[in-house]
Amino acid sequence: MRNLYAALNNMEALNNENDHIMVTIRLRGTTRQITINAMIDLGATEDFIDKEFCSKYNIRTTQAKTIREVYLADGRPSAMGPITHTAKVPMDIGSHRELATFQVAKLPNHEVILGMPWLKQHSPRIDWGQGKITFESERCTTWCLKESPTVYAIPEDEAREENLKVEFGATQSKKDQRIQVKLLDPQAKLPTKGSAKAAGHDLYANEERIIPARGQNVVATGISITPPRGTYGRIAPRSGMAVKHHIAVNAGVIDSDYTGEIKVVLVNMGDQDYPIRKGDRIAQLITEKTVESNCYQVPKLGETKRGQKGFGSTGASKAQICEISTRAFGKFYQRPDTTTGILKYNKKEGRISLESVNISTELAIKSGKYP
Repeated sequence: MRNLYAALNNMEALNNENDHIMVTIRLRGTTRQITINAMIDLGATEDFIDKEFCSKYNIRTTQAKTIREVYLADGRPSAMGPITHTAKVPMDIGSHRELATFQVAKLPNHEVILGMPWLKQHSPRIDWGQGKITFESERCTTWCLKESPTVYAIPEDEAREENLKVEFGATQSKKDQRIQVKLLDPQAKLPTKGSAKAAGHDLYANEERIIPARGQNVVATGISITPPRGTYGRIAPRSGMAVKHHIAVNAGVIDSDYTGEIKVVLVNMGDQDYPIRKGDRIAQLITEKTVESNCYQVPKLGETKRGQKGFGSTGASKAQICEISTRAFGKFYQRPDTTTGILKYNKKEGRISLESVNISTELAIKSGKYP
């Protein structure tokens, strides 16, 4: 069956602001109510809602029983399709209330289009010149409302400006970069920033602990967090503790779906025990972007120039190795275009490495340390 979305693209190309009848509607998504301006279009053989609009406002969609293409009046496929999902959404127009069924499509210029199915179902009386829409059919007065209301259309340029404000507001809300923090203990402290543009938020100890010399310990913070959408939390060491007291951080990833207490693994690389007092700043929390990727098996990987070369393979250059006498080594060492030194062979790893290249190498050879 062809779903003829007749001449909508041609109508979109007109510049007259009175080309389309725009009416304010209220849709109820799964989490909130959205007010948007819909276009009433006699040329649309279906009622449509924009796919991206549904995603932004958590409007639930359902897999269609059959995939349908969308065609223009001349029979060419439209860029809107194919239709793979539908959406049933409670919709209000003034005091007129209904459960509307939409085809979910990629609408280029509008968020919602009320086409022939909606017009046939409710049979509103439309004064196209005055922009008046009156619901007075038997169906509407029986089921959709208690009285026959009249709603008024608004100029298309004004309607689309309002729609842009709604879309901009949705985009801004999705970009909220604040970290949600729950205090698990009334005495716990919220993470703070040392300066306005600091990358990390300081985390505070919610208990006393001793970090043993050359050892580690776990310190509770008394908080749990939810990082901004599309990010994860990374626990990093504080530079002052690292430089002055040799305190580092282990196990520093907080997944976005982890809602338990944040605990910091502190490592003491110094020779003295390090005490942690309740309320001390012990680490910093940094939010970093993440890509939600999955692994899948393939029979073969693409070839690269590096291939299977592993640790220490990048930046390495070819070397010419030869055995020389102590006297010859001394002469070669003085040449600026030659790197000389003692080679060390690791039998287990099967590789040769350069052990030293300074003047002590020459002296070591002369003293007989390396025969």
